[in-house]
Amino acid sequence: MAVFRIGRTTELTAAECWRRVTDWPAHAAGVPLTSVSVTTPGPAGVGTVFVARTGAGGLGFDDPMEVVRWEPPAAGRPGVCRLEKRGRVVTGWAEIEVRPSAAGSVVLWVEDLRVRGLPRAADPLLASVGRVVFGAALDGLLSGRSGSRGR
Repeated sequence: MAVFRIGRTTELTAAECWRRVTDWPAHAAGVPLTSVSVTTPGPAGVGTVFVARTGAGGLGFDDPMEVVRWEPPAAGRPGVCRLEKRGRVVTGWAEIEVRPSAAGSVVLWVEDLRVRGLPRAADPLLASVGRVVFGAALDGLLSGRSGSRGR
């Protein structure tokens, strides 16, 4: 298991932070050679399915994900979203928590990233790459630089 954690603080309200980190197509802006499309009708929630397509030309792979937990932040409790990765190449899960703070909000992203065919010995490298790639994506989402695309 290549488990990694990413944490960020932001001046955004918990509601705005949640809106940005659960804007699935916007995630693509921070991940090179990737587009994201939502394949189920809105609104977002449990059962939402989206696919991250990574590749160039005819080479690439799909990373389909399904939202299995959806609890937006509310007074007195954090928001939590859990995704299950259901692809042939990439499997695992991700959990995103948005917690209100005195200065805005805190985001904690925990992911178990698995790539079929990679030996367990590669897990530390995979986790390190995951922290960098998804950390950059999260920074873009929180800064507003990502804007939705790939719908």
